[in-house]
Amino acid sequence: MDDCIFCKIAAKQIPSKFLYEDTDLMAFHDINPSAPVHMLIVPKQHIPTLADCDESHAALLSKMMLLAPKLAQEHGCGYVAGASGRGTGGFKTQFNTGPDGGQEVYHLHLHVLGGPRPWRGKL
Repeated sequence: MDDCIFCKIAAKQIPSKFLYEDTDLMAFHDINPSAPVHMLIVPKQHIPTLADCDESHAALLSKMMLLAPKLAQEHGCGYVAGASGRGTGGFKTQFNTGPDGGQEVYHLHLHVLGGPRPWRGKL
């Protein structure tokens, strides 16, 4: 897509400091964070919304979801299960889909949000 900012980042037309990159995905900090830690996991393939995904995207979506806890851990907001059953830390994963779902960039992306919770209730 010629107008898509995430496609331009994937094509290296817009510089970005990646937190993660492989042949399918890239991850970087959100430029307008809603939490102390706010990263985006973005497929390099242009897919407008989660609603546009089908069975052919299952492996890609799985890869995105499995990358989220790894990045959260690396950035200080991973979840650690306690022996008592109460854990510490944690993060939120979120796909925004369509205008009523709060989507602003129409290229599929997964938000990973975490850190101390003064941001609680804002999302």
